[in-house]
Amino acid sequence: MIRHFLAAGLLATATTVAVADNHAESNGSVEHYVIDTRGAHAFIQFKISHLGFSWLYGRFNDFEGEFTFDPADPSNSSVEVTIRTASIDSNHERRDNHLRNEDFLSVEDFPEAHFRSTSFRHIEGERYHMSGDFTLLGHTRSLDFEVEHVGAGTDPWGGFRRGFTGRTSFALADFGIDYDLGPEAETIQIILDVEGIRQDEE
Repeated sequence: MIRHFLAAGLLATATTVAVADNHAESNGSVEHYVIDTRGAHAFIQFKISHLGFSWLYGRFNDFEGEFTFDPADPSNSSVEVTIRTASIDSNHERRDNHLRNEDFLSVEDFPEAHFRSTSFRHIEGERYHMSGDFTLLGHTRSLDFEVEHVGAGTDPWGGFRRGFTGRTSFALADFGIDYDLGPEAETIQIILDVEGIRQDEE
């Protein structure tokens, strides 16, 4: 039947942090950003092997989140994201319906997945390392993201935006998913791209 999967993300994921330099006008204080999901400028995507022959890609279409960013001290930065698991989309209706049932995401019992960062540190240049707690199917595990700052600046509508991309991977079994997809598909990769709109204080 279906030999594919993908499970949560993010960042995402969502991530956070970068150096000041030419990326922002900042007074060194912590900046607050809302992830621009309304404008479809953020993505939580996944990638998993299909029988070792090819890669299956998908995404979650419904999520929200925010992050803080301190260009003077990245360790003060943070991110939080909530994902509606029923919004999984692998461009195949029958497969998506299977992914929503009890073999995988059990969306009726667990309608949301959640990520909250616990640490963020600078590596070099525009690269960072982020750790955080990810909750899926009632299981909470720590995930590590390799993060890169993409850019920041004023947008055409007078706002200020900042973007990051991040990647992580985890074993499906860590979150109680034991459906047999074959040895090549025991681990899923998450690709997180977020663009945040800065919320200036009144």
